[in-house]
Amino acid sequence: LPAIVAMWHGQHFMMPFARPKEWTDCRVMISRSADGDVNAIAAAHLGLGLIRASGGRNAHQIKKRHGVRGFLQAMTALEEGAVVALTADIPKGPARVAGEGIVQLASRSGRPVIPVAFATSRRFNLNSWDKATVNLPFGRSAAVSGEPIYVDRTLSDEDFEAARQRIENGLNAVTERAYAIVDGHAG
Repeated sequence: LPAIVAMWHGQHFMMPFARPKEWTDCRVMISRSADGDVNAIAAAHLGLGLIRASGGRNAHQIKKRHGVRGFLQAMTALEEGAVVALTADIPKGPARVAGEGIVQLASRSGRPVIPVAFATSRRFNLNSWDKATVNLPFGRSAAVSGEPIYVDRTLSDEDFEAARQRIENGLNAVTERAYAIVDGHAG
C-alpha cells in the first residue's frame, strides 16, 4: 500500500475528495509559502497529514524550501506505511515537467509512483505558471490513476532521465484521459 501519489501542480485541488478510503494515512507535501499555508489548512481539515516542503532546481532553492527535510519526512512516512502525495513538477515551473526529487524518492524508498489526475467538465483555467484549474460544481468529474511506476534503486544518468520521463509521461497520460472523459472524448 505505501506509494507515492503524483499529480501536476494546479491540478491538485480536488484530489483529497478522490482518495480511496483505504488510504487512511495519507501525507501531502505542501510548500512553505502563503499559498501553501492555505492549502495546508484545508488539507489538515480533510484529515491529511502534512509534509511542509517543496523541491527546487538548485541547492539554494532546495535549502530555502526545506527540500531535504521534506525528502526525509517523505521517506519516513513511506517506511511507516503511509501514502505520500505530491506534485511532480517544481514550483514556479516549467509546468508539467517532472522534477528530479520524485525520481530520487521512488528510487531510494523502493515505492512506486502512481500518477493521478482529476478533471471536471465545468472548470475555469487560470493564466498561471502551473496552468491551474478551478473545478466548478454541477458537471461531470473523473479521477484517473495510472499503472504504478517503479524506479530502480541504482540508476545511471541515462536510467535516471528515463525514469523521470516515464513519470512525466504517466502523468500526462492520466491528465489527458481525465479531460477526455469529462469532455466526452473518451473512447
